[in-house]
Amino acid sequence: QVQLVESGGGSVQAGGSLRLSCASSRYISNRYCMGWFRQAPGKEREGVAFINTGDGGTDYADSVKGRFTISQDNAKNTHYLQMNGLKPEDTGMYYCAVDARRTYGLCLWSQSRYNYWGQGTQVTVSS
Repeated sequence: QVQLVESGGGSVQAGGSLRLSCASSRYISNRYCMGWFRQAPGKEREGVAFINTGDGGTDYADSVKGRFTISQDNAKNTHYLQMNGLKPEDTGMYYCAVDARRTYGLCLWSQSRYNYWGQGTQVTVSS
């Protein structure tokens, strides 16, 4: 079983930055998809950023392109989401998740594919 633990959330003003971390309890494999999702109050959870750990391929929601960067540190079994230029609409609970079956190609965005989830970290951006 894999446990994911997010950290790094907090409250910032618009234009500020945060770096979220997602630490895995153990090595998963050398190829899998890892995604960051978020859920704003009263809204459905949505995909934000994805990375295929095998080839480093990334994918982003249009709303965060150019502001957010997903990355990995394989030695630490940890992934990151660097968030710059934060906006009030970025407010929400952020979750990391792993699709261990997706070993090649761009990550898929369907949440049902992600079999391991963290408990989330809150991000609040004030105007």
